[in-house]
Amino acid sequence: MPERSADARRQILKQILDSVDHRLSSRLREALARPGPTARPAAGQTVVIAGHRAAGKTRLLPLVGRLLERPTLDLDAELERSSGRSLKTWVVEDPSAFRAAERQALLALPPGSLVAVGGGFLSHHPDALAGMFTLIIPVSFETYRDRLMTNTSRPRLRPGVPLLEEIASVFYEREALHARLPTVPLVDFLRAFWREVSP
Repeated sequence: MPERSADARRQILKQILDSVDHRLSSRLREALARPGPTARPAAGQTVVIAGHRAAGKTRLLPLVGRLLERPTLDLDAELERSSGRSLKTWVVEDPSAFRAAERQALLALPPGSLVAVGGGFLSHHPDALAGMFTLIIPVSFETYRDRLMTNTSRPRLRPGVPLLEEIASVFYEREALHARLPTVPLVDFLRAFWREVSP
């Protein structure tokens, strides 16, 4: 397959920037224009798109796939398809079985895969990501809260507490954990391509 032209890659990068949390997009654009670290996956290295629930991982997955010229897989959608179960009920009714299934599904993928994982994957399976290029999608707390308050299709993680309390506690607990894990910030990944296509 021929490599995409600089114009095509520039267009994909702009689409990615337009698709991230609108509260963060201008900051990302400014960061791309400044010097900073860059990061690209090695040939044959599995790329995992990770981050909070409602960060936009599923929306960004096909765009990153076009940029890297790799086929994509949404792990949650694949788990629903292969199990015939709704994630909303599976996570609530049998969370340990769901977590075991998502871990097994990731580890069964061939090297070089490009996959988006669910919002809890980093918290529950950080060791499973060893050797993988884990790209973390940023989201502000305000956007995270707004999206989860309006999207009733997502499972409750702590149904015994009020929804706003659940949203805040899960966000900040996972945010602290994500900061300790070896992940690649989205801006570092985008900067590697941005420098190649900027006039």
